Amino acid sequence: MPGRVSSRSTRTSAAISHKSSTQTLNSRASTTSRISTPHIDVPEETEDNELRSQVSSIFRDAQRTTASHRKLVINLRKLQEACCYEPTSEKNKKTGAEDFDEEQFTDEFIRCVLRVMPVKKSESVGEKVIRFIGLFLKHASEKDNDLVPEDADETGVMIETPSTRLTTQLMTKILPLLTAKEKFVRYRSTQLISHIINSLEAIEDDLFQLLRHGLLKRIHDKEAMVRVQAVLGLGRLAGNEAEGEADDSDDDDESGAGLLDKLLEVLQNDPSADVRRSLLVNLPILPNTLPFLLERARDQDAATRRALYSRLLPSLGDFRHLSLSMREKLLRWGLRDRDENVRKAAGKLFRERWIEDCAGTADVEEGSDPSKEEQKPPSFEGLLELLERIDVVNSGVENGVALEAMKGFWEGRPDYREAVTFDDYFWDTLSAESVFMARSFNDFCLNEGNGRYESLLEDKMPEVTKLAFYLQRYITVLVEAIKRVAAQEPTEDVEEEDTVEQEFIVEQMLQIAQTVDYSDEVGRRKMFALLRQSLSIPDLPEEVTKLAIEALRGICAPDAAGEREFISVVLESVADVHDTIMDEPEAEDADESFHSAKSEVSDDEAPGASGKAGKKSVLSEEEAQEKAIREIMVNMKCLHIVQCMLENVECTLQQNVDLVACLNNLVVPAVRSHEVPVRERGLLCLGLCALLDKSLAEENLTLFMHFYSKGHSALQITALQILTDILNKHGAHLLESNPLLLKVYLKALKSGSKAPEVQAAATVAVAKLMLGRVIGDTSTAIDDLLKTLVVLYFDPSSAHNQAVRQTLSYFLPVYSFSRKENQDRMGRVALDAMHKLFEIQETLDDDGDAETEMISMSTIGAHLIDWTDPRKCYVPGNQLSLADEAKKSVNGDVHLELARDMLERLGSGISREEKKSLAPLLAKLYISPTSTESLIREVYDEISTAIEDKLIPDATGRNALFKIHVSLGKIVNNLTEREKSAPKSRKSSVAPSVEGDEKTVLADDNADDESLADKTELLKVEEEEDDDGTGTIIADVDAKNIRDSLVESLLSDDGDVEMTG
Repeated sequence: MPGRVSSRSTRTSAAISHKSSTQTLNSRASTTSRISTPHIDVPEETEDNELRSQVSSIFRDAQRTTASHRKLVINLRKLQEACCYEPTSEKNKKTGAEDFDEEQFTDEFIRCVLRVMPVKKSESVGEKVIRFIGLFLKHASEKDNDLVPEDADETGVMIETPSTRLTTQLMTKILPLLTAKEKFVRYRSTQLISHIINSLEAIEDDLFQLLRHGLLKRIHDKEAMVRVQAVLGLGRLAGNEAEGEADDSDDDDESGAGLLDKLLEVLQNDPSADVRRSLLVNLPILPNTLPFLLERARDQDAATRRALYSRLLPSLGDFRHLSLSMREKLLRWGLRDRDENVRKAAGKLFRERWIEDCAGTADVEEGSDPSKEEQKPPSFEGLLELLERIDVVNSGVENGVALEAMKGFWEGRPDYREAVTFDDYFWDTLSAESVFMARSFNDFCLNEGNGRYESLLEDKMPEVTKLAFYLQRYITVLVEAIKRVAAQEPTEDVEEEDTVEQEFIVEQMLQIAQTVDYSDEVGRRKMFALLRQSLSIPDLPEEVTKLAIEALRGICAPDAAGEREFISVVLESVADVHDTIMDEPEAEDADESFHSAKSEVSDDEAPGASGKAGKKSVLSEEEAQEKAIREIMVNMKCLHIVQCMLENVECTLQQNVDLVACLNNLVVPAVRSHEVPVRERGLLCLGLCALLDKSLAEENLTLFMHFYSKGHSALQITALQILTDILNKHGAHLLESNPLLLKVYLKALKSGSKAPEVQAAATVAVAKLMLGRVIGDTSTAIDDLLKTLVVLYFDPSSAHNQAVRQTLSYFLPVYSFSRKENQDRMGRVALDAMHKLFEIQETLDDDGDAETEMISMSTIGAHLIDWTDPRKCYVPGNQLSLADEAKKSVNGDVHLELARDMLERLGSGISREEKKSLAPLLAKLYISPTSTESLIREVYDEISTAIEDKLIPDATGRNALFKIHVSLGKIVNNLTEREKSAPKSRKSSVAPSVEGDEKTVLADDNADDESLADKTELLKVEEEEDDDGTGTIIADVDAKNIRDSLVESLLSDDGDVEMTG
């Protein structure tokens, strides 16, 4: 190989002295090199020699493919050894470099390296050569270390070798290039230094500090590609310093902790996602860096978030070292990410990496070989531990992340899905983790795979009767645990934790009970009786009660008769719970009669009896207070059962006698109660009853508005939700007949400073009413509500209320684009909203409040113009509503009316600053030639008048006015021309050609209308007659004649001109 290379490079130095770089890179790279060479201090060329030919040939081959790098590294090492070491035997093959020394080899090596520096990033040869350089230096260092005597390495001082000297001299030449003006030179030099740092095992201390200092300056380079390479090298240096390899640094600012702090700051604040991602995967994982690395799960770049779940977390080791809250956050953020790839990476991490961490520990404890992870059978002990590690009791609730995690687990692990068994022992020894595993498996088989997995339920889940017996057992255990907790001392908390777990077990079993098949009559009756009996238990937790009522509704038939049965059964349970208030006083009375009889028999114990009576009077006060509290709790329990029942019925209130009795005997007295909790829950039940009866809703609207005006924030939200539901159910005419109701919504929308959560609830409510067209087009309140929402979206006072901003960012464009009527309404309120926002901006400028920032009026106007763009409005029945042809033919009256309103506003007495913000919007309006002709002419006349009257003082506004004037002028002239040519087209049935076509246009604002001749060739003429025998259509195409550039930019026709008779 060396002989072949040298034969290709046998040219005199005079022939190649000026083009030596062409031997190191290909033609594309060499061109780049020649262009960028003045930015690099290239050493002067010396005479060509055998060593240069061989080194250049090796570098030339290295840039072709990485497959030959190992062989080329060996060849280059032979050249280095021939130059640096004396030959040990004369039998060794001559390389032709024996006549050269180490300094000459170093010069030739650096000479070739410098030719790589100007290569652009897009050129792959640069990457290949830099990879070759790093591989060679690593190989040479290893070979030199093998030649060093073993006792010389014990001193701890780095031994100087030819490779270390070569590395030092190379870095000395490359370091000044870090500050070059040419960005690609900075990029390649930083890339080379970082690659060498990551390739070598040891670097001299002096060189280490120089490299560190140089790379630190590059982390703030203006080019992101340079910063990426800088952090790649600094990540390795920071890891070494953190391990104590460079703890003898003299500069406190430049200590390892200081370097880590700077890199962490870059990780948090660098605008480039590539830089953040490079740091994420290269920073050392330490206790002080881990929180900063994990917070990249909320990075704005999807690829960075995916890198956290697919690269960092799997390499982190055992996930159980993370805190419980961090595990739950990582899982929730990943599985609910907006990017599908991030969700997949998080699901894969959970079902493959985390489960193996738990299952692997169990296998090691059992004595198996931990290295055989691929052959591991499913470990349900590990799965239960995994569920415990993510705190399934809290994360397994309705909106918890555990259900989403287990859904992906069952889908991605068919081995666990097939191997899972739910036998009698499993149900006899349920824990929170095991019952959640069963519930998640049940939900997955029912909801996923389009019924493919339902056969697994029949094989693995128990029948209804057996499930009812298990449920009865655990409900009994739960009630007993609750009673023990009520009787224990306040300092004891072990029993309370057990109660939480037992409650979770019952909840999950009730979730399963809601989905089972009740075609088995025996099982259905057993479950029905169990749920009916359970509802009568006063101490049953509210969530369990809610799930039991939902399960009971599923057991009853879905028709009207089943609903009546459901209501009667639930109200019987309410009566049983309410009777517990009356049962306890009877026991006290019996106890009192027993003591009174005893006192009458024994007259000698009168003093003692009087003492006991005094004690009894004191106890009676305490008992009276306890009785009052108990009565409140029982009433709350009854109201909660009624609330859950009302949420599951749809019948008319007046048609069900039981519901009317419940309303009169329980709900109305609760609303009138003096106890605040009872009154608030009674209000909620009354609102649910109002949904079932229109007359009841109309009678109590004033009551609900009173609760809003007088209540606290939570009660105001409840009242708003009730009022919104009533309007959705019974129609918006209630809003018309009650003017105060509109004021309630407007007041709630403006309550951001006092109650931001109320403002958020009101925004959602109004958005639903308007999107659902509950508030119709004829309503007088709809314009005020829409204007208020537009102002609220841009008002800086709502900047910190993200719930409001998020709701409106979805609602406003969807509302505008969904119907033409909605877009017209947005156009009507746009200018009033802008005027209001301009006043708000002026107020902020006067106050000088630096903390409150408001977006510019031009941005606000751009939003309003976009929302009223007729091309984006949905057209029912038009399949081409989003096509280009359809966009050109839409009716643009909404923007013409907006232009007319703008001219009217500009002509009114508004301030000069407001004119400057309003006038440029005229240029952004879309002027459609298919708009109403009369409106086009009217707006054109008004704009002409505005130009003559010099309505707009500033140049930007005038240019916008001229632009819309030209656009309208072209359309008006086309309309006029069409009217003139219409009689001719009726007389002639065939028009073979047209030599000229005169068009009257308005060239600019200072010139009169001019007639421009535009020669157009008619390629095809067709005569089409309908049944009446009238109508001739002449179709033409765009002419390609040469026109004046100004006329073309202002007046060019993109579409065909259709001439109809």
